Amino acid sequence: MAIQKFIVGQKVEFLPGSLDGNVPRGTYTVTRVLPEEQGNRNYRVKHVRDGHERVVRESQLGMGQPSLLR
Repeated sequence: MAIQKFIVGQKVEFLPGSLDGNVPRGTYTVTRVLPEEQGNRNYRVKHVRDGHERVVRESQLGMGQPSLLR
């Protein structure tokens, strides 16, 4: 079992693949860490602008912008 790379509440960037043509690019918030499937960790994420949620593989996500909250 691999350790998760992202945590709930973290901002991430969606890195689309060639089959992800209509999925909005940009910043998402991790809403849930899902179990691994065939060695791939999945996450439920919510787009910060349109509010749509989707499930993505860990390999499709990159680090988001750091929070400016103090």
